[in-house]
Amino acid sequence: MISQDEFSEEWMDGVGEDGGNGWSPPRKERTSLGEYSQLSLGDSSDTSEPSALDTAQLLQLMETKLYKRRWLMLFIYSASSMSNTLMWLQYGIISNIFLRFYSISNLAIDWLSMLFLLTYIPLFLPVTWVLNNRGVREVVVVAAAFNCIGAWIKTGTANPNMFAMTFFGQFVCSVGTIYMGIPSRLASLWFGEKEVSTACSIAVLGTQLGVAIGFLLPPILVPNVDDVEELAYHIRIMFYISAGVATFIFILVVIVFQEKPEIPPTQAQAQARNILPGDYSYMASISNLLRNKPFMLLMVSYGLNVGSFYSISTLLNRMIIEHYPGEEVNAGRIGLTIVVAGMAGSLICGIWLDRTKTYKQTTLAVYLFSLIGMLVYTFTLNLGHLWVVFVTAGALGFFMTGYLPLGFEFAVELTYPESEGTSSGLLNCSAQIFGIIFTISQGKIIDRWGTFAGNIFLCIFLLIGTALTGLIKSDLRRQKVNLQNTEVQSVSPTGSVSSVQDYGATARKAHWQRQYCQKSTISLKPKHTPAKKATADPDALTCTHGHGEKKAAMKCEHKESESY
Repeated sequence: MISQDEFSEEWMDGVGEDGGNGWSPPRKERTSLGEYSQLSLGDSSDTSEPSALDTAQLLQLMETKLYKRRWLMLFIYSASSMSNTLMWLQYGIISNIFLRFYSISNLAIDWLSMLFLLTYIPLFLPVTWVLNNRGVREVVVVAAAFNCIGAWIKTGTANPNMFAMTFFGQFVCSVGTIYMGIPSRLASLWFGEKEVSTACSIAVLGTQLGVAIGFLLPPILVPNVDDVEELAYHIRIMFYISAGVATFIFILVVIVFQEKPEIPPTQAQAQARNILPGDYSYMASISNLLRNKPFMLLMVSYGLNVGSFYSISTLLNRMIIEHYPGEEVNAGRIGLTIVVAGMAGSLICGIWLDRTKTYKQTTLAVYLFSLIGMLVYTFTLNLGHLWVVFVTAGALGFFMTGYLPLGFEFAVELTYPESEGTSSGLLNCSAQIFGIIFTISQGKIIDRWGTFAGNIFLCIFLLIGTALTGLIKSDLRRQKVNLQNTEVQSVSPTGSVSSVQDYGATARKAHWQRQYCQKSTISLKPKHTPAKKATADPDALTCTHGHGEKKAAMKCEHKESESY
């Protein structure tokens, strides 16, 4: 039998090991969340609905910390996605040159880009399983490896008779698109609650930067010359440059990139780490998402918007060349303008969400402006003034590309507490399917009726997407949890509980179990009585656990260990 004073003294040794959210006991004394149910609950028999104070005591147990290297992890992931996206647009933005070089059809060139959309669809389910069960690092390493291998295969295809091999190399690179469901997951693993939307936006910026480089560099590196040997030389140089970049990034990922920090950034992530693998069912999670009506509306509307962007990116060269012959370089610059404006839009939207949490309103507004931007771009493309196209394309890109991180974050809100990797994967899968449909359909329409009709085709579906977005019920489940934990903070006797902001947390089940002080054979009854008002004696304290008054110099052990 250990005395109560010995119990208090031992636990007081842990005071000061602060993880940023109040006191927490030494790690060796911690128990997993699954062990809480085995602890004695004293006289209490109600375990299904813990009080706010009980919840506060549990939450204080978790240690959190933000690491500076989180920005390095974000940069490496962005660089990896940038390299892969660059491969996607190498052919499409100079499609007229490759048409002549390989002597193939427009549809064959389009498929070199659509491969990236098609490959992701069958890989979505296994990749999401790996992401949820094995972690982010394995997915990023495998994606970078396939991207690197495919890039080196393409270096040997700068020959008019090697189209089949270049198609295979592009297919290998397209396997690298498995990284696409990671931004919100990576943000929740490494970043605090007040910066997670911004971090997700920055992660998406890597993809957009790759699109920007894909628009800019190929027209510069591969000029439209008549001599086939000279053209093959320029194509080979472009392939070697992209292969070298992909190799460097692969090495960087293998050596530097980490799965997650030693100490989680938020209380929610701390809770998620204690969820046992048996508590999570992958197929049940997918089933829950498919039965979630607001999420299904978002998935379709997201697919319509991003699918339109994929189609525009793939067919941009054909649109510009039709009205401005010989302007391949400016076609790339217009694409660059679309993406750079979209990068600014993504970053601004991410910061705005972190500050306002107005997910439904912001998503709907950006979607509506994407539709307006597409209409303006459609009606000004054939005016004969390239500077007008630059302006309208920039406005279109600001909203259409800026919508990408909004969809990810809104989905996490609607589907909490399901895995953000699964919800993001479903959004990407929808976007890939619509991207393929729109690219093929718009390409056929352009061939038969011209770019104006093809762009009107996209405008119609953007209008449908805007209407669907307006129908989404703004059921912000993650925000409700945040508000509840804010109330818990106000109930805590010490006032030291940090509210649990679960931005992208992967907790599949919220197991709130009561826990009370227990050491060896000592079991203290969980009797909580309201604290008495302060007396005239400033040194006198009243223990809320029914142990009477104690001097400030000693205090009740529960004042220092109430999170235990």
